[in-house]
Amino acid sequence: MDEPPAEDLTARARIRNAALRLYAERGTEKATIREIAKVAGVSAGLVRHHFGSKEALREACDSYALEQIMDAKQQAVDDQQVGNVAFLQAVHPRLILLQRYLTRAMIDGSPAAATLFDRMVDFTEQWVALHNPEVTEDRRAYAAVLVAMAAGPTILSDQLSRVLGGDVRSPEGHLRMSRAVVDIHSHTLLSPELAAQAHATLGDLQAQEAPTGPRAGADHS
Repeated sequence: MDEPPAEDLTARARIRNAALRLYAERGTEKATIREIAKVAGVSAGLVRHHFGSKEALREACDSYALEQIMDAKQQAVDDQQVGNVAFLQAVHPRLILLQRYLTRAMIDGSPAAATLFDRMVDFTEQWVALHNPEVTEDRRAYAAVLVAMAAGPTILSDQLSRVLGGDVRSPEGHLRMSRAVVDIHSHTLLSPELAAQAHATLGDLQAQEAPTGPRAGADHS
């Protein structure tokens, strides 16, 4: 997660990082190759030389951001770095950028956004299967909803910032928001008894609404 100074990065890495920042701030449609090249300190021709097209550059950013996020989570949990202040200080500013990038990239309505969301759900489903396989009977749904919920604070960052009286996109505001996220995940909102009742009721409703008969699943249009 802790990258070397910009002057020590390759041109390809500088271009990718510049694109990440501009895409996170403005979205992929509004950030141009020329602007990315200017921020990276290279020519627009060199951007095309390394990535070929804006779509390919976006794909590279998607893969890099997702891999970096998952690597940080693995270090925090598997390597037990979540209690290491130095580790969190090192990764925190970059995590804010990567989360903003991934969230904006998932909601732009493009085919690439759908692919990115699917990849995040796949990673999350694998994570749940490895670390907490008993938490749900429907890991796919659990993973998909968890990804959507995780994106919520970034999507609603303006509203959160207003209510909390500080920009949650800043390191200080993001830390306050993150502590609330930890509280939510570490304390159950439903008692086991109430959760069991809710599951039973939802299961009954699901069974009642399931299609039946020979035409189940057929196209009724």
